[in-house]
This record gives sequence, structure tokens and C-alpha cells, in this order.
Amino acid sequence: MRRRSSRFARVRIGLFVTCLADTLFPSVGRATVEVLERLGHEVVFPREQTCCGQMHLNSGYPREAERLARRFGRVFGGFEAVVAPSSSCVGTLRQAFGVGNVFELSELLVGRLGVEDVGAVFPEAVCYHATCHSLRVTRVGDAPLRLLANVRGLELRELKRSDECCGFGGTFSVKNAETSTAMCDDKCAAVERSGAVVCTAVDGSCLLQIGGRLRRRGSRVRTLHLAEILARPA
Repeated sequence: MRRRSSRFARVRIGLFVTCLADTLFPSVGRATVEVLERLGHEVVFPREQTCCGQMHLNSGYPREAERLARRFGRVFGGFEAVVAPSSSCVGTLRQAFGVGNVFELSELLVGRLGVEDVGAVFPEAVCYHATCHSLRVTRVGDAPLRLLANVRGLELRELKRSDECCGFGGTFSVKNAETSTAMCDDKCAAVERSGAVVCTAVDGSCLLQIGGRLRRRGSRVRTLHLAEILARPA
């Protein structure tokens, strides 16, 4: 079982919890901490952190977004690594503002810390939705799947066309609600056909979109962030 990093014995990691996790999914932030602390790392939550600027950038306020990115650099500058349970926030900071040393959870675990087995148990059928940012911006690759493959009891079900957008797209879902809903219905139908009882992803925004639509459809499938699955101890 590979749990500890081959590169670092103990890493001091800053937790960038993101706006969405802070306001809607606090359990995701706690799960991220639990996974990393189980592996022996120190996780610190700077209370002065704010938004990464993604929504400002998407809405046509680049100067305001840049100020937030500079603030992020000041707040998290002293950490060996920064983790966020959101590839979209990480992608914004890295691609738009050139902020380094910030990682989505799965890429931090697999790519930076060299860990694929975090000692989790989750005896349910799960499908994985590959979010747009994780595919095309942060490019986490198969890191989430490698982590899921090492979760004891988990049955990984194939999600057809898993790389197709769920329709959230930040402000896209607000500005183009009908198109967004149609895209999400296609995604939800694929999730239900997979036979999974849980759909997971690395972005809470996509899970908010998919989970909300599944509930409206009266589906038995629920959504959980990858961190919440990995936090389930043996």
C-alpha cells in the first residue's frame, strides 16, 4: 500500500477551500483535510483567504480578478504546496494568473506526493464524471481513477461519454439556462444508465449541477466529491 510520499516525508499544505465549498459543501473541505492528515501531512487553513477571482474573470471584471489572485499569492506564498478541492479554481489561478504550487487534490496526491492508496473504504457502485477544467486546464489525467481503483469495496462503473460537459460552465448555466439543462439531462441519463448509485467528480460546481438535476428527476443516484469518498477510512 502506497500511502506516504516518496518525495516528502511531511509537507506543510495550505488549504484553499474555495467559495463553493465554504458556502455550500463544507464537508468537502473537511474531507480534504482528513485525507491529507491521514497521510501524515500538516494542513493549514489561512482564515484571510478569499475568492480566486474566477467568477469575476468570467463575468468581465479582469482587474478585480487580478487583485484577488495577487491576494491569493500573498496569503498562500509560504506553503510548500496549496491544495483545493476544485480543478476550476486551480485552473483559473494557474492558467489565467500564473500562480504556481497550487494543486487539485487528486493531482497533488498522485502527481506530487506519489500516493494512489489513501486507505479508504467505500463499498458502493460509483461512476466518475471528468469535469471540463480537470480535462482541459489542470489536466489531472487518470489521477482520480487511480485513486478510486484503490478504494476498498468500491465498484467503478463506466460512465459513457464521461468527458462531455454537464452544462454548468460557471455563468454559462445562468446565461444559457435551457441549453445547460438539456446538457445536464444528457449527463444524468448517462449516469443512471451506468448502474452507479454515486456519481463523483473533482469539482463541486459540476456536482451541484448534476446532483440538483438528478434530484429533480427523482433519481436514486446521489453525488459525492472525490474527497468525500477518499476520506472514508478503513
